[in-house]
Amino acid sequence: MDTFSLRGKTAIVTGSSRGIGRAIAHAYARAGARVVISSRKLDACIAVVEEIKAAGGEAVAVACNISNKEHVHALADRAEAAFGPPDVLVCNAAVNPFYGPMSEIPDETFGKVLQVNILSNAWLANRVAPPMAEKGGGSIVIISSIAGMFGSRMLGAYAISKAADMQLARNLALEWGKQGIRANCIAPGLVKTDFAKALWDNPQTVATALAASPLNRIGDPDDIAGAALLLASEAGRFITGTTIVVDGGATVRGGD
Repeated sequence: MDTFSLRGKTAIVTGSSRGIGRAIAHAYARAGARVVISSRKLDACIAVVEEIKAAGGEAVAVACNISNKEHVHALADRAEAAFGPPDVLVCNAAVNPFYGPMSEIPDETFGKVLQVNILSNAWLANRVAPPMAEKGGGSIVIISSIAGMFGSRMLGAYAISKAADMQLARNLALEWGKQGIRANCIAPGLVKTDFAKALWDNPQTVATALAASPLNRIGDPDDIAGAALLLASEAGRFITGTTIVVDGGATVRGGD
């Protein structure tokens, strides 16, 4: 038995038109899952669907603005119409519109970060968990960040939202565990994506990241996809309520 197989399973992956979400979608499709590709732009979603189909996989595209609760519920409705109730939900879509000290972030921007990065994940999890439980269980994976594990001078609101996502996973694990649903977070370190371009495109930031990395490199989206496959599959069936750090060892703070 291939415990990493997702054959016969359905997965919704938000923010999957690029970066980490796209890498996870491809990994799931290779493992046999039917994948719902979602982001704000339909054409970008369709492009990923075409990639998956060209490789022999099965996928559909659903545009969704996750800051809108009606859109979130419509995403779940469309996924169920296409493939039935999901077995796996990956909450990957997020925003980080402000880089600077907490004392300077506008209230509206702070609220947007919290709504998109936390509340929308709760909306989607609460929408898909009941039908997931009726099927006998499933897996909810929230993409957090190591930013949520430390204080931050420049990523304050984003860090708060990612810390809250870790707590959301713990709460969901307790609420739905008896119904066979597992909930976990993945906390990536610095990964070379468009989303994090302002960080990895900064020579000083990269130098600091490399100095802290035992592997002497920053991450690639595929580095995160492996952990997402573990949590979605039978291989991770006894993992729930936790956060898996995937950062190349960057958070190791031991002495020489």
